[in-house]
Amino acid sequence: MNNYERESEIIQKQYSENNYKRYYKLFLSFFIIIVIFIAGLSAGGVMSYRITSFYIDEMQEEILNLQNQNENIEFQNITYIYDDYSISELYEEVKDSIVVINGFVTYNSIFGTQYAPVQGSGFVYEFDKEMVVITNNHVVRDTTELTVTFSNGNSYPAMTTGSDVYSDLAVLSVQAPSEEFKPLEIASSSILEVGDPVIAIGSPFGLGGTMTTGIISQLGRTIEDSLAGNFPIANIIQSSAPINPGNSGGPLLNYQGEIVGITTAIIKDSNGLGFAIPSNTILREIESLIKAGSYNQHPWLGISGVDMTYSIAKTMEINVTYGWLIAQITKEGSADKAGLRGGNQQIKINEDWVITGGDIIIAVDGIRVINGDAFMSYLQEYTWPGKNIIVTIIRDNQIIDTPVVLGIRPPISYT
Repeated sequence: MNNYERESEIIQKQYSENNYKRYYKLFLSFFIIIVIFIAGLSAGGVMSYRITSFYIDEMQEEILNLQNQNENIEFQNITYIYDDYSISELYEEVKDSIVVINGFVTYNSIFGTQYAPVQGSGFVYEFDKEMVVITNNHVVRDTTELTVTFSNGNSYPAMTTGSDVYSDLAVLSVQAPSEEFKPLEIASSSILEVGDPVIAIGSPFGLGGTMTTGIISQLGRTIEDSLAGNFPIANIIQSSAPINPGNSGGPLLNYQGEIVGITTAIIKDSNGLGFAIPSNTILREIESLIKAGSYNQHPWLGISGVDMTYSIAKTMEINVTYGWLIAQITKEGSADKAGLRGGNQQIKINEDWVITGGDIIIAVDGIRVINGDAFMSYLQEYTWPGKNIIVTIIRDNQIIDTPVVLGIRPPISYT
């Protein structure tokens, strides 16, 4: 073996030894890492176990405490209370005063005279020691074979003794013994505010004694009834208490069990949004309805119009966007005699035809008139035939105060 071969052998041997040492160190490092990892897992597991066990013990102790507390709880029936008034107790107090009204209307067909059933609600009221039932005019108008059914199921014949188509009110006399009559009190609707809670009780779809609750959602609305001709029924209460066909004529009550209105109508597909004649209207008319059989003291101006809008104001080139624009004036009516003016041209505004050119009513007796609802509700609540009022108008971009003497609303002709 020469020197070169000897040196090569030595170099290879050293290389192998170095590789062995390198692999040994790598293996030892890897082993140490594995040992440390396993030790960490073990320590962490022990720590996690101890922490978890601690919280589990606390939760078990908490559950045990709750169970012990529940064993000491005495469950009772829930009573709904509002301002110290129990709604269920209130219902028990007033339910016997609310009645179901049934009757028939006749109509002619190819088969001769036919009879269609009608149904509504009403409530008992005492006036000057006389017991009557108050309901809506549209419930009993032109009906025959009227009957009134009390909450105990007893039914008696009845007849209409007074009615007012313009307020949709009617009074019935019922041939029932005195012990059946449990009258309700009527409160003033002047104190009502938006948001006040109310209760409606009636017989929707014939389901007598049905109670719903809600709030006063707005005041001073107007609605139209076909029986009232072209005249709106003004100063109406808007309520969120759900009502349905059959509720008409039933009471709208406050949480003291007092009448604040009489439910009269709903808007189709409105999810129960309803309207009620205010109790002030009942109080104002009840004596005349009972003693005279009618009421003829509705104030009358003899005008028709539309609510002002931004679009109408822009078309008329004025800067007032509120008020009530007079469209037409009845000849020889109160407005005509006072010199108020109606419109003189028809213009299409936003796909609607509007009669413009007339006076714009912006106030009455110094009170701002936002729209037709506000104007007509003011007349209904605070005026009467023969009363002098001051109507503030805008004419030719000038503000003018016009005195007006109110007349009596003419009777409706159904011929």
